[in-house]
Amino acid sequence: MNGTEGADFYVPMLNNTGIVRSPYEYPQYYLASPAAYSFVAAYMFFLFIVAFPINILTIHVTLQSKKLRSPINFLQANVALANLFMVIGAFPTTIYSSMNGYFAIGRVGAIFEGFFCFICIIVSIWSVALMAMERMVIVCKPMGNFRFGENSSIMAVCFAWLMGCMASVPPLFGVSRYVGEGMQIIGGLDYYTRSTNEPYIMYLFACHIWVPVTIMVVCSACLICAGKESENTQGRSESVHVRNERETTRLSVIMVITFLVSIMPYAFTAWWLFTHRGHEYGPILMSVPSLYAKSYAIYNPIFYFWVNKQFRQCTISTLCCGKNPMEEEERSTSGHIHSSVSPA
Repeated sequence: MNGTEGADFYVPMLNNTGIVRSPYEYPQYYLASPAAYSFVAAYMFFLFIVAFPINILTIHVTLQSKKLRSPINFLQANVALANLFMVIGAFPTTIYSSMNGYFAIGRVGAIFEGFFCFICIIVSIWSVALMAMERMVIVCKPMGNFRFGENSSIMAVCFAWLMGCMASVPPLFGVSRYVGEGMQIIGGLDYYTRSTNEPYIMYLFACHIWVPVTIMVVCSACLICAGKESENTQGRSESVHVRNERETTRLSVIMVITFLVSIMPYAFTAWWLFTHRGHEYGPILMSVPSLYAKSYAIYNPIFYFWVNKQFRQCTISTLCCGKNPMEEEERSTSGHIHSSVSPA
């Protein structure tokens, strides 16, 4: 054992000098300097004030615009909803704990933070996996001409939340537990103590991380291969429908890459800690991947806005009270070009 384990906590530091205290009662400044805790508080506050409005805007624009009522947009709105769930439920707790240097509201702080963040990750991972699967079914046609409709999209959203609940609710009832991670201001699952529930953790990684990640990777690889074949066969002569499908496929692949880059460092770190229990590690090892994963609540909707032209146009129209100045400028420019090349 390389740390100090209590009834409901695990501090990654041996108590040889007797300075280790409960993270629910005392500041943990022996793990990191007060400046580090202040930095985390400022960082989390920044995430909160930015992620809250842009995820609300993503959900509002998707539900308001009829153009965006497609499976991939519904699933992206579901990711935004999960992010909003995490921003409201977890970020204020982390900010308050960081400002005090420990879980100032007690063990409930670690449970709240851990539960809301974990259910967000699982809902997001399954939403992105289903997004990639939907694109693969449409582009590669393994099921013929089957297409996902509105009912299928609603079922996919419900399935993602069902999987999120199946993964995150059991620790609330004694199957494993939520404890403080790293600097003891961030809540998470108990991956690293001898008293952890090994069957539950193995089920969690197998069913809710490796399976959806495998789906993402396989479907994205199929989409990339299908895209290259389509470019070779069609060349420049492609319809508007084919171009739109290609843009949607590109969006799906980029969303998969964005998710894997943001979440997988945390997943790999947690898996390493689970498989190397007893090895020495510092409080920063788990804190940095966890804090980095939380930034997904910001740059996921930003990438979505940047990549999805249709969503971008609808968002600008919403922000400009129904008018899109960029779209009007494009129309006027194209009209001017058309008039200048037309015969007299």
